[in-house]
Amino acid sequence: MKTVVIIGAGPAGITAARELSENAEEYNVIILEESNEIGGISRTVKYNDNRMDIGGHRFFSKDERVMQWWRDIMPVQGAPSFDDKKLGREKQLSPGGPDPEKDDDVFLVRDRVSRIYFLNKFFDYPISLKPQTFINMGFARTMKSGFTYLGAIMHKREEKSLEDLYINHFGKELYSMFFEGYTEKLWGRHPSKIDPSWGKQRVKGISISEVVKNALGSISGKNKSNETSLIESFNYPKYGPGQLWEKACEDAVKNGATLIKGARVFGFEKNENNISTVKYIENGVEKSLDADIVLSSMPIKDLVASMQFDVPDNIRRIAAGLPYRDFVTIGLLVDKLNLKNETDMKTLNNIVPDCWIYVQDTGVKLGRIQIFNNWSPYLVKDAINTVWIGLEYFCTENDSFWNMNDDEAADFAISELIKMGVISNKGNVLDFHRERVKKAYPAYFDTYEEMPALVDYLNGFDNLFCIGRNGQHRYNNMDHSMATAFEAVEAIKAGSTDKSAIWNVNTEQEYHEKKS
Repeated sequence: MKTVVIIGAGPAGITAARELSENAEEYNVIILEESNEIGGISRTVKYNDNRMDIGGHRFFSKDERVMQWWRDIMPVQGAPSFDDKKLGREKQLSPGGPDPEKDDDVFLVRDRVSRIYFLNKFFDYPISLKPQTFINMGFARTMKSGFTYLGAIMHKREEKSLEDLYINHFGKELYSMFFEGYTEKLWGRHPSKIDPSWGKQRVKGISISEVVKNALGSISGKNKSNETSLIESFNYPKYGPGQLWEKACEDAVKNGATLIKGARVFGFEKNENNISTVKYIENGVEKSLDADIVLSSMPIKDLVASMQFDVPDNIRRIAAGLPYRDFVTIGLLVDKLNLKNETDMKTLNNIVPDCWIYVQDTGVKLGRIQIFNNWSPYLVKDAINTVWIGLEYFCTENDSFWNMNDDEAADFAISELIKMGVISNKGNVLDFHRERVKKAYPAYFDTYEEMPALVDYLNGFDNLFCIGRNGQHRYNNMDHSMATAFEAVEAIKAGSTDKSAIWNVNTEQEYHEKKS
């Protein structure tokens, strides 16, 4: 029997553990998780009977393996949810599926609504050519946007940076309005300093030319452009994403896997081309495991720093220089929002229907607002009389915002909402909770461009498989992280040391949330 050590109990680690533990006679699976939570940044935090989704997670994938895997764990609702029933909303239900009013292990079917909030107005995401868009922008901005886009068509930039990529797709004015400030909030760097590879999947087919084609197609009654449209709905666990990952982890443990929480990995030893030993601290005690196979979803920066053997200086330098963006989310329970629901979508208490609201305003630090009532009414203790929102801030560990205490951070967030007109005053806030997440976003600058040399070095260890977002230093969605685990498991079962399929996940230049 081979001992498989899996570092990290996020989507990649749990997926690999559940898959390998199905062959319990061949693999002794041990999961080391530094925190006491399951799900990584896909976990769900419970506070005073309200639940927070750290980052917002839509359960949708173009990878059918992933969709089937999720639904094997959690079936799709077969009866209306609380809010659908109360509002008379119709959803595509799964015949024979569970009733979310009676059963907990159930996927809800939710509408995909995400908009941009700019100039104290809502804009579609992606940008549309509806009359309201021009009204919101005003005549001068609309004309300037058109002329700068035409200029971008005639004079394409060499795409050396994310700024070049965005201006080529949208023109300088729209780039300035909708991308420049938000991107700098997210990464803490101006787009001109960021590698364009991060943005390529996110703008594929969302250029102004495609918007025009879609608008003309709608007017003429003909099909829209060849680009597929964004997904209109997605699945979501009744009690948030952490519910699914906790259940998947339970499956692995039932199959014989061992889960060790509070286990911080700090050291590795090798034997020729293999990682032979994994060292960790549990309850202040140093321990070690002899490993036949290691799957690592820990940050590559920490992985290389923990190697207690000779590593080439250049490799240590590249790993040490990999940048990350950290993340703070502040949950606020409020009695009401000042934002008006001017859509035709029915919601509880007629709140705006958005799951996410992107905040483009550079006058505030706030990056996104989640409205948990719209993700699932079961995340909120009283979804009729209160609104539970998550305010997302991008920062750097130990900067001034990160180091605020809970009260200071909440006061800061409340003041920004008042400034934006989202709430009227501090009296609207009934409760709050803060969560801080280290290394939430692997960033694409500094030594990132030297990643190929680092990947080659790590691939030189026959029994080491790097999986997941931080394990590959790549901006993976949940399904991509899972796919890296699937590929690693296939290689392990085949006895292969070829890691190329694992590293090729999420390299296609196609927008993640397009439907075919």
